[in-house]
Amino acid sequence: MIQVHISPGEHRIALLRDADLFEFFVHRPASPDGVGDLHLARLLTHLPALGGSFVALHDAEGFLPDSENPARASAGTHLPVRITRAAQGGKGPRVTARISDAPGDVSPPVRLLARGASILQELQAAYPDEPVSNAPFDDAVEARIEALGRPEAMLPGGLRASFSPTPALTAIDLDSAGASAARALKAAAQMAANLAALPGLVREIVLRNLSGAILIDFAGLPSRKRRALEPALRAALAADRLRPTLAGFSHLGFAELSRPRLRPPLHEMLWSPLGIGLAALRQVAREAAAAPARRLALRAAPAVINALRAGGEAVAELDRLMTYPLVCVSDPALTRTWLIEDARD
Repeated sequence: MIQVHISPGEHRIALLRDADLFEFFVHRPASPDGVGDLHLARLLTHLPALGGSFVALHDAEGFLPDSENPARASAGTHLPVRITRAAQGGKGPRVTARISDAPGDVSPPVRLLARGASILQELQAAYPDEPVSNAPFDDAVEARIEALGRPEAMLPGGLRASFSPTPALTAIDLDSAGASAARALKAAAQMAANLAALPGLVREIVLRNLSGAILIDFAGLPSRKRRALEPALRAALAADRLRPTLAGFSHLGFAELSRPRLRPPLHEMLWSPLGIGLAALRQVAREAAAAPARRLALRAAPAVINALRAGGEAVAELDRLMTYPLVCVSDPALTRTWLIEDARD
């Protein structure tokens, strides 16, 4: 089942199998990630050292690799492009000029020509037999989603995965989460524990939408023995519809993966100021529904309040559900937390 939970400013979209979470995405109607969007862009400057050009889109600056610019358009040229990778990791969107549905009119100004498929449409195309439901997530699914915002996850086999995303790559460290056992027992059990963890590890990679270069440091195995995990790791990766590539194992024993970069990783969505603010609005909506007569105030970091004000559609949407408009209060003492309190007269 594909389940869509709609809250102020945000659609949370989950693919469920037997009530378990298999894929999860966040869609913000006021600021979609842009993947698949068709733009009339203007080429700004070509940078041979980077192997591409920066282009002006209607609301951002994108990067056009030389390999995706077959006409070798020069600076100042207007040309149709399609976004192939959303802005992420502090970098703007990546685009291609290799498109089959280019418009006939490429005269200025720079503008958005057509929206691409939404993530819901993408999931429906990938899983055409799955029904779509707008029912609220149950407590178990909400708890699973909340856990995806943490940098650690427990895996089958008793191992714990720690995720460390950087702009260049994501490092994943596996280690034993339990108390230390006898050294000989640990050595005998490590291979079995790593093998048991692989399907759950790939599930976490998919749910967190980690992409680009991914390095995995397995638990307790000498480098020379880690290659024995390759067949099982390849089998686990085959369940990912994005078809990541296993490049092999480094001399230090790290498994090296490459997963296509398309949409922003989940940690960037959840822990941006806007992501924190929208999570706070979901809690406000629950409290307002439970006590409609309360006048509520949201106290949060200035960056969070500013993000909500900049995308004011979410607060306005919430206000339509409440008896009294929400009062937003900036508090520099708060960072990733917020307080919901009674509004002062």
